[in-house]
Amino acid sequence: MGVIIALLAAATYGAGDFFGGLATKREAVLTVVPFSGVFGLVTALAAVPLLSPHPPSQSDLVLGAWTGAIGGAAIAFLYRGLSVGPMSVVAPITAVIAAIVPVAYGVAVGGERPSIVVGIGIALALGAVALVSSSSDQDVTGQPEPRRSGIVHALAAGLGFGLLFVILSRTSLGMWPLVAARCVSVAAVGVVAIAMRRLTMPNSRSLATIAASGTLDMIGNVLYLVSLRYAMLSVAAVVTSLYPASTVMLARLVLAERLGRVQWLGVGCAAVGIALISQR
Repeated sequence: MGVIIALLAAATYGAGDFFGGLATKREAVLTVVPFSGVFGLVTALAAVPLLSPHPPSQSDLVLGAWTGAIGGAAIAFLYRGLSVGPMSVVAPITAVIAAIVPVAYGVAVGGERPSIVVGIGIALALGAVALVSSSSDQDVTGQPEPRRSGIVHALAAGLGFGLLFVILSRTSLGMWPLVAARCVSVAAVGVVAIAMRRLTMPNSRSLATIAASGTLDMIGNVLYLVSLRYAMLSVAAVVTSLYPASTVMLARLVLAERLGRVQWLGVGCAAVGIALISQR
């Protein structure tokens, strides 16, 4: 059950990142992030009565605030990376870093000991993410080598998302940490945008894309938290980190970005890895 929910989280995260990257091709990052955060906050508040009927604890609010600060920065780095580099490369690099952090934490600090079969599945899943991102940009888009800044932003975003996965695993797995996180991230990024005089109202065409990005990202967060109720952190985080498959497929369908042979090999490794992880 946990693996299936984590897969749904991955698909939702990937779709949200696709729309976020698409929006930043039309609008400034400091316009997209706070507005998408508002839509995510509305989604989180709507889910509170269903998943968190009781008042929040101080611990959840504090951890949520830290998540918001780190997550807001990570999203800004990711969206900027997606806007200056090809989605088919930036998103997977972000994901592999985001998966390594919680796996290392779960094993070294959390005392998690996956079985040999699950361990092989985790290794294959991590390798799958790396393979999806290893094709040259020429293979994927027919364009020259991606801008180095896109890769740097992807690495920073991956570290932030990895920390986010770890911090959320230490909460009560309810909605209040996500509400607190989104309040902090929206406020922080909004203040920065206003201070830099970069906050502008997006046009109607971009607003729909931004709304889709924020809503889907929050749904992905919710599904990830639910998956942690049924699976180890090292398993849930790795499966959720397969979200680039969704981003890449949407980029293929909407933007006509082509998948190279190595990327298809990565998809195959992901399928085998998930099958092994499901045997736990």
